[in-house]
Amino acid sequence: WLEKPESYHREPPPLATPALRWRRSLGFSFEHLSFESGYEPHAGEPGRERWLSHLPNREAHAWVLRHADRPRPWLVCIHGYGMGIPAVDLSAFEARRLHFELGLNILCPVLPLHGPRKLSLRSGDGFLNGDFLDTVHAEAQAMWDLRRLLSWLRADGATQIGVYGLSLGGYTTALLTGLDSGLACAIAGIPATDFSRLVARLAPHATLREIERLGLDWSFVRDVLSVVSPLQLVPKIAIERLSIFGGTADHLVPADQVRDLWKHWGEPRIAWYPGSHMSFSREPQVRFLIDDALRHGGLVRER
Repeated sequence: WLEKPESYHREPPPLATPALRWRRSLGFSFEHLSFESGYEPHAGEPGRERWLSHLPNREAHAWVLRHADRPRPWLVCIHGYGMGIPAVDLSAFEARRLHFELGLNILCPVLPLHGPRKLSLRSGDGFLNGDFLDTVHAEAQAMWDLRRLLSWLRADGATQIGVYGLSLGGYTTALLTGLDSGLACAIAGIPATDFSRLVARLAPHATLREIERLGLDWSFVRDVLSVVSPLQLVPKIAIERLSIFGGTADHLVPADQVRDLWKHWGEPRIAWYPGSHMSFSREPQVRFLIDDALRHGGLVRER
């Protein structure tokens, strides 16, 4: 697996008949999709039993906005850390504009341990602030669930499928490009790319001192995480369909994390904005890049 990280990710079964029910948020209706994930860590893999004990996480969820006159292009919007709530996710991705103005069908999957899959009061707890093997299994399950959802979209007649992720979702988007060759475009927004380096930079000093006291080797952690690292997989879609944006004043996902993905991807189109991690939605460079990426991917037409 360390030599061939792609081999760590098994091919999931197609998703045939998910449950769908209507809900309402932000003044418009959407469908709440759910299904039994079916993901399990490999037999004998460390941390398997702990991961399977996270019962709420076994059911996968997504928010769906689709037009009645199908088929249409779909954009899969992958949320960031701590999100996974309809109002937050749909607002962050400007779903109203993407769905009603640009005419796209929208799918917002809920990442493991988030939203209705959370294990404690806070959405996302355990994904990045728990055991590193839980981080591995969380990303591996994200790949499993996303590939099942993509199979459902394709069976439903999707004309094109693009993927757009923010922060942790940018990381997940980048990883997905190394496993699925049928994506029309991929947009990695403010993407983290190296969890071990990020934790070493952002964790409280007391936590880091305790980690060092216990003798945890960061290079070993980096090796373990490599099976779910987007920097270890080669994207399966053409460089002209890859896009990245990042903030030069982002202290949560520093510019070097964004730069590393840009280099790994062969230096595709990139937009830098002079703002913070959360100011991307107000930055004209970001909106221009998103619209340009959607046009290049054939999801929207020239205006």
